[in-house]
Amino acid sequence: MSAPSRSALLLSGLLAAAGAAHFVAPKGFDAIVPKGLPGDPRRWTRLSGVAEVALAAGVAHPRTRRLAAGLTGAFFVAVFPANLRMAADWRDRSPVRRAVAYGRLPLQVPLVLWAESVRRGAGRAS
Repeated sequence: MSAPSRSALLLSGLLAAAGAAHFVAPKGFDAIVPKGLPGDPRRWTRLSGVAEVALAAGVAHPRTRRLAAGLTGAFFVAVFPANLRMAADWRDRSPVRRAVAYGRLPLQVPLVLWAESVRRGAGRAS
């Protein structure tokens, strides 16, 4: 298996696990849905979970990988406000929880870059 394919499958696995977590333990995700979004936070939690699972499937398949990886990068940018909300909400929590919340913020950059790398590598041999 080529390095681009391995990277794509790892990204797909991360997306699938994160998407599943939205359904297995939704309360934590509900809590970080930005207040400005209309409707019930659980709806947004479910929608983002479905999106991650769909992106995982798209990234896993060579024929849809390029498009899905590009959409994955956009998704990682789109969920950044939720990470900002988490950091703001957790600023008075324990040092460990604050570290988790603040650590998520710069993590978005390598995730977006990873998705872009998978997108660029999608045209190479699988």
